[in-house]
Amino acid sequence: METKIIVFAKQVPDTHNISGKAMKDDGTVNRAALPAIFNPEDLNALEMALQIKDSFGAHVTVITMGPPRAADILRESLFRGADRTVLITDRAFAGADTLATSYSLAQAVKRLGADLVLCGRQAIDGDTAQVGPQAAEKLHFNQVTFAEEVLALDPKKKKITIRRTLGRSTETIETALPVLITVPAANEPRSFGAKFQMKFKKARTKIEIEEAVKNSTPGGNYAEDWVNSEVSRQCDELRSKGLLIDTWSAADLNADPESIGLPGSPTKVKKIESVILAARETKTVEAKEAGIRQFMKELIEEKTFV
Repeated sequence: METKIIVFAKQVPDTHNISGKAMKDDGTVNRAALPAIFNPEDLNALEMALQIKDSFGAHVTVITMGPPRAADILRESLFRGADRTVLITDRAFAGADTLATSYSLAQAVKRLGADLVLCGRQAIDGDTAQVGPQAAEKLHFNQVTFAEEVLALDPKKKKITIRRTLGRSTETIETALPVLITVPAANEPRSFGAKFQMKFKKARTKIEIEEAVKNSTPGGNYAEDWVNSEVSRQCDELRSKGLLIDTWSAADLNADPESIGLPGSPTKVKKIESVILAARETKTVEAKEAGIRQFMKELIEEKTFV
């Protein structure tokens, strides 16, 4: 029986290249003002899923929740070797904190079914490391955090053996499936595969197809019936070739409106400040023993060193 793996992935702002107004007035991230990338540790989780597929055989599905442009990281996932991708997008999901996000992702896992769920330890735009464990709790899955490598997998006995890092040492754990695994920067994610790029370069979501169809008409003059018909035709064509990226809304997940987006998010950001550390003064120390001794004496007197 083929093991079913789901990987949670997130498109995040590139926090190394922040520009413009990074936060909106309501305390949510202004994603439109920041360049977007594949969350680094989610790439590590995807690599681990693909290593399991290579070693033991598995079907890998990558799920992301975000705006329509998050489909970019789903194509990246296909280029690396994922078998299927799902975009969860709906205005109702906007402003979700970790609790609401984990609920929505858990609903998607319930719809798909899974033996293994993998995700990065944390996302660089929040650094909470909460979504994975919260999703495991909602799914009633076992969970193993800080996983470095899957050592063995027995689908028939529903068991998996995992090595996890404890910082200065490691621990080997055997647990029953289903299980959710969080992954730190534990491996080197593979590059795009040429054959996968050729196969999936035209993979699109329904939203992207609709936008392209509308933009193809001069001056934006189009009839809604024609647009709907053309979008349906192109979706059917891509689906027949395995190139249609599934797009799910809150309704598709049968999600409770009070558990998603802002209504389902008890965490609210009240204020964000940009802190810049700058030296107030400089001091030149004579590069001789006497100069260094004097400098150390001053540091001790000022209680910089005790």
